[in-house]
Amino acid sequence: MLSKNCNFKLIVCVSLSIIISVAAVNAQQLAAIKLNAPNKNRGTSVMQALSVRQSAGEYSDRLLSVADMSDLFWAANGINREDGRRTAASAMNAQDVILYAFTPQGVYLYDAGNHELKPVVAGDQRLVFGERGMAPLIVLMVSDVAKFGDRIDFDMRREFGAIDVGIVSQNIAVFCAGNGIGTRPRAGMDRDAIKKLLNLNDSQLPMLNNAIGYPQN
Repeated sequence: MLSKNCNFKLIVCVSLSIIISVAAVNAQQLAAIKLNAPNKNRGTSVMQALSVRQSAGEYSDRLLSVADMSDLFWAANGINREDGRRTAASAMNAQDVILYAFTPQGVYLYDAGNHELKPVVAGDQRLVFGERGMAPLIVLMVSDVAKFGDRIDFDMRREFGAIDVGIVSQNIAVFCAGNGIGTRPRAGMDRDAIKKLLNLNDSQLPMLNNAIGYPQN
């Protein structure tokens, strides 16, 4: 007959197995989102977009369409040349900026090469950015400063990463302003929780996030 201690350990092991199994099933249910080819003829002129650009404070609950997501991520940091270079400049052409999409369904990684969103974590994880101004889409910008190599010290790598992230964020802002979508860049987030959630290494630094959504009617 099992002792009470053994029974307790057995119950804990079974419970953990169930939790892990449920998490695995949920992750499998989160499918990749194949994005459309970017529509390069949409939106207002750049000057008109800049004239109406502002930080949004409130958003509709309506999810962004696949068409808007497709053009948004391409505008942010997509490939715009045959040699693989991007819509956003980066120091030393390091292409250090990694984009994650946080949605009510889960977290996705933007794969610029295949122009798709790859599933990372199932479930609504947006609370790592705080409850204020919750938007249907939050784009997290991570700089992998290891891509700058050892020619510069860590402080300079982090500075270059911050500049590159700012360029990507501005691409998002201009696209949104020119297409009637609201956005706000924010530095506030639970960085430790994000690093654990996304399994980031020490060189991958969460730096900025843009809350994005349609304006409230």
